[in-house]
Parts: sequence; C-alpha cells; structure tokens
Amino acid sequence: MVEAQSVGEHAATRDREGWVTGTLVLFCLASTIITVVAGLVQVTFGEYSMTFVEAWSAVFEPTVLFNLEAWSSFLFGTELPEMSTDSVVVWNLRLPRVFVAIIAGATLAISGAIFQAVTRNELASPFVLGVSSGAGFAVLATLVVFTGLAPYLPLIAALGGTVAFLVVYGIAWKGGTSPVRLVLAGVIVNMVFQSLQQGLFFFVDDLGVAQTAIAWLTGSFTGTGWGEVRIALIPGIAAIAIALASSRQLNVLLLGETTAKSLGMRVERVRFFLSGIAILAASVAIAVAGIVSFFGLVVPHIVRNVVGGDYRQLMVGCLFAGPALMVTADVGARLALGGMQMPVGVVTGLVGGPYFLYLMRKQQSMGEL
Repeated sequence: MVEAQSVGEHAATRDREGWVTGTLVLFCLASTIITVVAGLVQVTFGEYSMTFVEAWSAVFEPTVLFNLEAWSSFLFGTELPEMSTDSVVVWNLRLPRVFVAIIAGATLAISGAIFQAVTRNELASPFVLGVSSGAGFAVLATLVVFTGLAPYLPLIAALGGTVAFLVVYGIAWKGGTSPVRLVLAGVIVNMVFQSLQQGLFFFVDDLGVAQTAIAWLTGSFTGTGWGEVRIALIPGIAAIAIALASSRQLNVLLLGETTAKSLGMRVERVRFFLSGIAILAASVAIAVAGIVSFFGLVVPHIVRNVVGGDYRQLMVGCLFAGPALMVTADVGARLALGGMQMPVGVVTGLVGGPYFLYLMRKQQSMGEL
C-alpha cells in the first residue's frame, strides 16, 4: 500500500513538473510586471493633478494598504475612514478602474480559451458565440424601455448573455452538437441581436442614455468604482477557479468527441457545463465593462503561442496575460487622444480585427457539420 502510494505521488509530481515549465513561470512573471506598471501609470492620470511620485506613494501608503476599515469600505461598502486627499483620489477613484480591468481581462481570456476548446475551433470566442450581443441587447433594452431596472443592469447583462448562448445551443442541437454547428449558430444569433440593438436606438430620445448605451456596447472602464469590483469579484473568482480545475477535461475535449467518449467522458454534459462556466466568466466582464471586442479571441492565441497548447498551461497563462493586456489597453485608450478617453473596446477592436482576419486566413479547415 505504501509503495503504491509512493508511486502515485511520484507520478503526480512528474505530471505537475511536466506542465509547470520555466517558460510558463517567466511568462506569468512578465505579465504580472506589465500589469503592475500599467496600473501605476493608470492611477497617475486624472482630473486631479498628481505627480508619479505622489500617486505611487498613495498606492503603497501603509495607513491605507494595511487598514482593515479601509478594505471593509472598499469591499463591503461600509463608511470610508479618514484619509488624505491623495489616498482618497487614488484608492477610491482610480485604483478600482485598474481592479475592474484586471477582473475583466482575466475572465474574458479564460472564457475565450474555454470556448475554443469546447468548439474545437480557434476562431471561437464569447463574441462569436453570441454571448456579448445577447448581453448588449439586454442592456440596451433596459436603458431604453425598462429604465426602472437600471440599478440591476450588470445582472441583466449576464442574464442576456446566458439566454443568447442557450438559444445558440438549442439551434446547434441535432442529436448532439458539433463545433461547427455551435459557431454557425452563434454567428446567426449574433447577427440577430446586433440588428435588434440597432433597432432599439430609434427609440432613444435622451442623449445621456444614448451615450451610456454606446459606451457599454463599445467597452469602457470610465466611471467604474468599487461597486463594480464588488459585483464582479466573487462570480469572477468562482468562474476562474472552476475553469482552472477543468483544464484536464478541456484537454480531453480537444482530442475529439469520439476519443473523449472512448475515455469515458459524457461529452455533451461536459461541453454544456464548461460552456456555462465560460458564459459566467464572460458575463462578469460584460456586466462591469461592457463589450470589449475580440479580447477573448486574441489573448488565448497569444498565450498558446508562448506557453503551448496544454490547457493546464494555457489557463494559467490566460489568468496572468488577460489582466496585463487589458490594463495596458485601457491605459492606451485613456492616453491616446490626450484629454479625451477612448473606449477600451475600440483599442481591442483595432488590434483584434486584423488578428481575427489573420486567423481566418490561416485556418485550413473549419471541420464538419
């Protein structure tokens, strides 16, 4: 018994050492450094003028960093303790934007990686499969028609994304699903919801509502605060934790449906469950940041090209690369036009659009229906 246990432990050690490579560690370390540096740059700029030294000193101010009352205020909405002006500006106004970008970047990257495994298609993402368009339509409908539900906007966005994917799954079902049917159904549902979004704009008679809707549909972190962090934190952590724990199942799905079934996997049940996790992850980001186009498509490819295709490595890489790229993109969106803040979705779209075209031309086969 002891010998068998020892053999099992050695096998587990070899398996663990096999995927935790130096490349992965360096990649995660580099991504962390980029996230920290971009975040520090982000908190330096704003209407309240501060130097780099003043802003960074406020970030690492011990009386805030190790103050339980302050963290209680940030995370649970209790009364904010007395702070210096610099600390209030940085911690209560600017840092939440960085934290929201970190959460959104991680969840969108994880969501895109899952969808690419579930559909076995490199072109899949939350946006291709209709999640974002469903969420966008739900948001617009709330802003234009059901204005009394505006306080519940993030939850409604998540619900809209979920409903959209359920419709996609229902259309694609034909005694089971296939990767290509899922993608084609997603494209159809995406087009329908986008047409409905455009139709709703004809009913908008308030300029402020129109600007809010456009900002949501193009993806923006402007105006985000600790409220958005509180909304996204718990479901985001839950989705990421389940996704990381499911990396082996994702590897099996990549082998193909026949092989997966021969290994004892209930393919449709696993595919549906993992799709639900991907929807939850994407909805978390959409709820607090709007629709950040192409992000969930591009990040998994970048990580895959660096650390490899093993989903145990890929998911960890996405967890670190997503925040790094999202915070960096938000800094670029904020500083590109001087005083005017560009939606971060515009930046990701300008980069992701050509990359999507490159992937599409590179794809040799889309598979079978």
